[in-house]
Amino acid sequence: MTLRPFHLAFPVHDLAAARTFYGGLLGCREGRSSDQWIDFDLYGHQIVAHLDPAAQPVTVANPVDGHHVPVPHFGVVLTMADWRGLADRLQAAGVRFGIPPHVRFPGQVGEQATMFFTDPSGNALEFKAFADDAMLFATEQNEKEPA
Repeated sequence: MTLRPFHLAFPVHDLAAARTFYGGLLGCREGRSSDQWIDFDLYGHQIVAHLDPAAQPVTVANPVDGHHVPVPHFGVVLTMADWRGLADRLQAAGVRFGIPPHVRFPGQVGEQATMFFTDPSGNALEFKAFADDAMLFATEQNEKEPA
């Protein structure tokens, strides 16, 4: 099966701030837009920032590997090189991380590099990478090759 781009629409309280964050900081190419929304190309996926001046960030979090993971959140699984480049760029820009760049589940099935941060409207984003993409959906049960 060929992977197709996903589409995600989400609220922002300020389109200019969204344009600066997604277009400027994250480097997302801008697509169509109006005075109510902006399409962005997030690593080949279509995300759409929709204006909602009353948008409030959600403050729910679940414990994962010793961190409080914000729910909801969205992002992309990158290559390790792209993940490192993005992490370096965000750190150099002074982005405040909810969960700083680090490796989660070291030495275990599903080991991954991850980082969480929010956009200017409080939407949580996670970008992650696997040293081995085959581990994306791996479980303890399917970790080993059949005999």
